Amino acid sequence: MARSPGAGSRYESRREVIIDRAAALFAEKGYAATGVTELGEAVGLGRGALYYYIESKENLLVTIQDRVLSPLLAQSTTIVEMTARPIVRLALLSEALLTIIVTRVDHIRVYEHDYVHLTGDNRDRVLDQRRQFEALVQGLFEEAIADGTLRDMNPHLAALQFLNLHNHTYQWARTSSRRWSVHELSREYCRTLFHGMAQHAQGRLEEFEHETERARILLLRVQPN
Repeated sequence: MARSPGAGSRYESRREVIIDRAAALFAEKGYAATGVTELGEAVGLGRGALYYYIESKENLLVTIQDRVLSPLLAQSTTIVEMTARPIVRLALLSEALLTIIVTRVDHIRVYEHDYVHLTGDNRDRVLDQRRQFEALVQGLFEEAIADGTLRDMNPHLAALQFLNLHNHTYQWARTSSRRWSVHELSREYCRTLFHGMAQHAQGRLEEFEHETERARILLLRVQPN
């Protein structure tokens, strides 16, 4: 179905609404238990009109995954390429991850639970993106261990601890956001992790929070609005 001239912005606006509503339905009921008819009713579209916007139910799931992974990988790559110490970059990455989790709670729930329903190339691409992000986290832990900031440990296990602490925030993010800002959550998470993993207690890690704040301000200047 061809779109009329000038309809692009209306199409994209309507498609955004459909994606957000689908994420909410999938988060509530699960991808497998949510039918296309139910989704169409939720957005006021018949099956044919709905497919015009989503192409397929699986494509809709891919798009929800992309809403999490694309900005996360872009921001993480920018952070990893900064000249700050690795532990500072880990703190910035923590805040970037928590920002996406808190602002896209439904998408994150689908991201965590429903990616298993993807098939073929779609599944391979999403899994590859997830591995890319995990590798960026692990790489920073490897650097922080190598420079002596963190004690000698398995960097893969350290990365898993980092990810597990952050990724489950979606379960209570809606209530937590009324009590703590993303910055406050990130700071407490990093204090818990890094003080437990530190090569030398207190001393060097107290300095890193000041460095992180300076790097955070710099990152905000270079990121697009």
